[in-house]
Amino acid sequence: MESLTPNIFVRDMERSITFYETLGFQLTMHVPDEKPYVWAMLSCGSVSMMIQSFESLGTELPEIDRTQNGGSLLMYIRTTGIRAFFESIKNKVEVVKGLEKTFYGATEFTVKDADGFLLTFAEDE
Repeated sequence: MESLTPNIFVRDMERSITFYETLGFQLTMHVPDEKPYVWAMLSCGSVSMMIQSFESLGTELPEIDRTQNGGSLLMYIRTTGIRAFFESIKNKVEVVKGLEKTFYGATEFTVKDADGFLLTFAEDE
């Protein structure tokens, strides 16, 4: 195995792209060429993720159609400059858990994305 790139299913592609761009991600690929997109790749440094609309799969994977948003997935993202990053986004996104030093030595904070998925950013300070 060489890498893992999450592909999360979202209810509103535009809203999700905007949210991740607020965190510093850049839209690197998308399908189709013109909006509205049904799939997109976003990257920030060495972290990449894909987002995809539920409708894009039609009936191909009915297991994907979940009745509640997010919650069951937490993406743990290691970063640097965590304090400055937190300050730059804290008033632009929903912060679930503010900056704190954990018992295992990491400084972390957690935000919720537009579909209820949780993202914990961490730095070993």
